[in-house]
Amino acid sequence: MFNFLRTTVLLAALTAIFMAVGYLVGGQSGMIVAFVIAALTNLFAYWNSDKMVLRMQNAVEVDPRTQPDLYHTVAGLSQRAGIPMPRLYVIDTDQPNAFATGRDPNNAAVAVSAGLLRYLEPREVAAVIAHELAHIRSRDTLTMTMTATIAGAISMLAQFGLFFGGGNSRNNPLGPIGVLMAVIVAPIAAALVQMAVSRTREYEADKDGAHISEDPLALASALAKISQIAQRTVNVGAERNPAQAHMYIINPLNGQRMDNLFSTHPNVENRITQLQRIAADMQVDRTGRRAETGAQTLRRAPGENGGGWRVPSTGASEDGNSSRGPWG
Repeated sequence: MFNFLRTTVLLAALTAIFMAVGYLVGGQSGMIVAFVIAALTNLFAYWNSDKMVLRMQNAVEVDPRTQPDLYHTVAGLSQRAGIPMPRLYVIDTDQPNAFATGRDPNNAAVAVSAGLLRYLEPREVAAVIAHELAHIRSRDTLTMTMTATIAGAISMLAQFGLFFGGGNSRNNPLGPIGVLMAVIVAPIAAALVQMAVSRTREYEADKDGAHISEDPLALASALAKISQIAQRTVNVGAERNPAQAHMYIINPLNGQRMDNLFSTHPNVENRITQLQRIAADMQVDRTGRRAETGAQTLRRAPGENGGGWRVPSTGASEDGNSSRGPWG
């Protein structure tokens, strides 16, 4: 019920911003047109935004034949999380990252990058996947995916008004100033709504994912590695579609790590500190073993099912050296 209410309030806020852009560009008639477009966008986003996001990020679906161990790891963690096995995708980028999408647990997908499989250890990859499954279980994916679609549409509508003469319309109450306000202010307002939702949900997904994987320090280590490597690796799909950046586990856009008003993600150090506290409460050490039993929480490693985690080739790294890792 809370998730439904949160999604409703969020979409209402974004629709209001959409209508405000229409008013600034075309007056009352522009606001009505914007409302119709917003309603159609909401409907489209609910049913199709996951497919659009995956396509825009150049994600390729994989199966037990192409990625046997990765697939079985996701299947095992999904069972532990109590949700259906999501569709599994690999993004052809050397930046280690991941995101989840879909309107509900029965229609969900997890996308991991080739860089994630290349640079992270198996336990760390599993912990990242558990984080994404936590988003699916709590239905964050509907909110985050629809927000990405509508926020992108707001920016497009504002740009449309600028390039197609909205400032010259007689119905425009503020003239060219109104169009400039729409172009500058509206995308910022939409981004602030995105950021407020994303930052809150990342902390929750870290906590829930840590309990799904039973290995919070592996997730902490993964976040540190991803954050460090992401700063020097370009994610082309994310750079072309920045409205979708909040969906990733770590901000995929270069140079945005600060925990401030304009950050799509919480500060990594704060997230790691939370995970360290969770590990202490769970009595799990850095090897993934519980202190009271000595049992290791995650045992699967690439190759156990005979196939391994196959890392797609993404070419050379920025310094020109081969970026192939232990699984490449």
